[in-house]
Amino acid sequence: MFAPRKGTNEASSHAASPGVVLGIDPGLTRCGYAVVQPGPQPSLLALGVLTTPAADELPDRLARLHHDLTALLDEFGPTAVAVERVFFQHNTRTAMSVGQASGVVLALAASRGCRVVQYTPTQVKNAVAGFGAASKEEMQRMVQLRCGLRTLPTPADAADAAALALCHIATEPFARSVAGALTR
Repeated sequence: MFAPRKGTNEASSHAASPGVVLGIDPGLTRCGYAVVQPGPQPSLLALGVLTTPAADELPDRLARLHHDLTALLDEFGPTAVAVERVFFQHNTRTAMSVGQASGVVLALAASRGCRVVQYTPTQVKNAVAGFGAASKEEMQRMVQLRCGLRTLPTPADAADAAALALCHIATEPFARSVAGALTR
């Protein structure tokens, strides 16, 4: 079951105000999440990993993920959800489970009226670190710096989710201005 998890003793316990972004690094066994409040220095409100037991049946695992994501959406009321885009992997079984978890996230966020945006790992690395081939450690360090954290965000799945949220915060103003220009 979902219980709010505070990252590195730096997440606040208050509910988010409008504009909050939920970053999701989808996975069936480990689904990283981060709740980030935009600002001159973005604030990390919550950081953690949702887990489902590998021994459980697939429908039960997806239902648990749905339940835990619902609790996150209820608690923080994000206006946007940034999700890592599923891309082809060599391990078909892993790709399938990530795709199924991603589908739960996308459908649930959309049903809540959130703006749902997917980003590739390269897009996230470019937006957050300025380098599309940044390592996991470099990304964790950039999340730490951008959010003003005393320590590196962990675990890696949660840090990836924070990077997704930061990517959205960095790129959304430009995307809005392009969309506005195209509708004129």
